[in-house]
Amino acid sequence: MNIRNHTQWLHSADILVAGFLSLLTALNVLFSPRIPNWWFMVIVNLAIIGFIAWLGFARHHCGSKTIRVIHDWYVAPLVFFSFKEIYFMLKPMHFGRDYDDLLIAIDRWMFGVDPTHWLMQFATPWLTEILQLAYTMFYVLFLILGYEFYRRRNLALFHYFMFTCVYGFFLSYLGYFTLPAVGPRFTLHEFMTLDQELPGVFLTPYLRWFVNAGESIVSNVSNEVALATTQRDVFPSGHTMMTLVLMYLSGKYKTRSRYFIYFTGTLLIIATVYQRYHYVIDLVGGALFMALCVLTSHRLYTFVTNAFGTLESRFTTSGHERPATIPEAVSGTNES
Repeated sequence: MNIRNHTQWLHSADILVAGFLSLLTALNVLFSPRIPNWWFMVIVNLAIIGFIAWLGFARHHCGSKTIRVIHDWYVAPLVFFSFKEIYFMLKPMHFGRDYDDLLIAIDRWMFGVDPTHWLMQFATPWLTEILQLAYTMFYVLFLILGYEFYRRRNLALFHYFMFTCVYGFFLSYLGYFTLPAVGPRFTLHEFMTLDQELPGVFLTPYLRWFVNAGESIVSNVSNEVALATTQRDVFPSGHTMMTLVLMYLSGKYKTRSRYFIYFTGTLLIIATVYQRYHYVIDLVGGALFMALCVLTSHRLYTFVTNAFGTLESRFTTSGHERPATIPEAVSGTNES
């Protein structure tokens, strides 16, 4: 059986997502004695893989613009779904151990102090407000750059962008599996006093609530409860890593939004430590993971498109898609 007959309807990010969900499924089965409700996550992962296969097939057989747009953009919420699935896996896989003590020791070895304490001398409400806003803009930056690529009507460039972003996020998730940690706002500071020690001006409390909700922290809980419930997503700093990826791609392809991404991204990276989300060594790890991502993403993208015959292998030099070779797929596949 030629696998390309079944994968030609998919794009390269579909293959990446299916592969990563398969990895999570295998880990759930392997560590099933430790992970509560592991079977439920296995079922959900398999259902999502089936949905992706259907979505690619439907895209090329019904000619619906709505399905095409969903197929092009569904990876954005799915990356967050994978992030939340890891939340239920990390603590039991490591028997509840966090590695913050190691990360704190490295920071102290590099600087002689805890950087989050040292930065307090520069804190002002307006600086806190600006940096919290920049930090919360993280996902918005992806939508801005992705939409700009999409508007160019160059599907080759857009799908490479999506592939690289998905690849980068999954690389950072693998780092979380290696060294789960919670960050300095729980270990070096009291989580409950953050709004008093680093007050903003108008939006800071609401933006912090939004970030906390994404990391499964409910409002008005003690440091102990927040520590027990938060995501173990500190090393490497995914915010730093993926912001650098965005800055690289926006500069490489000379996008209109690149200067906004440079400016906001720089503030965002500073905010990761200032706002006590990360240790400095997390940023170093994020930069190294970013280098790994951009140095290998194109080779992996090329391998996936050629090995699986995904829709990118049929793109013309202008970035539009040629019809698939199977007769049933001819109708509705040219998306120019």
